[in-house]
Formats: sequence, C-alpha cells, structure tokens
Amino acid sequence: MPRVKGGPHSRRRHKKVLKATKGQRGTKHTLFRRANEALMKSRWYAYRDRRNRKRELRRLWIARINAASRQHGLSYSRFIHGLKVAGIEVDRKMLAEMAVNDSAAFASLAEVARSTMGE
Repeated sequence: MPRVKGGPHSRRRHKKVLKATKGQRGTKHTLFRRANEALMKSRWYAYRDRRNRKRELRRLWIARINAASRQHGLSYSRFIHGLKVAGIEVDRKMLAEMAVNDSAAFASLAEVARSTMGE
C-alpha cells in the first residue's frame, strides 16, 4: 500500500495555524510546531478566561456595591438582604452601575433597604 503524506491538506493546516499566531514573539509565529503549541495554549486560556471573566466582574460589582452601601451606613449583606425583603429585584451589575454613576438613586435604595431592616 502506498504511503500518503497529505501535502496540500497539511500545508493548508500549517498556513491556518501560522496565520492565527501572527503577532506572537520569537519563533511562535514562524515555526509550525512552536506556533501550534502557542495556539493550543492561547485557545485554552481563552476558554478558561471566558468563564473567569464572569467571576471577576461579579467580584468587582460586589466590591463597588459594598463600598457604596458602607457610605450609607450599611454593610453589603444587610443592603442586599434589605433589598430582597423589600422585593426590589435589581441585579448586582445595575447596582454597581448606580453606585458609580447615580449616587442619588443608590441612596434611595439604601434608604429602602435600611427601612425594611427596621434600623
């Protein structure tokens, strides 16, 4: 049985990998084997960090809400609990946005949270 090397297909695959690693440093953008390693690693990082980004943003929102709620005399947990008891369903992304850009609205929410807690 004759040996098949798959020339055109391999060349297309190599060109695709080298095109994807354009901009890498060193031999990672010129040598196929190094480029393939770099590409696989970068795609794994991208896959992992698409999930981590969600966690990191939630942590950032919580930190911002905590800082703003403490300015109004409430801890983060009491603030969130007060909103939940009051039946106000605003997600953390919007609360953080309000804390940074619309302090008057955040103050009114903090007042609602405080009043439902009975303080």
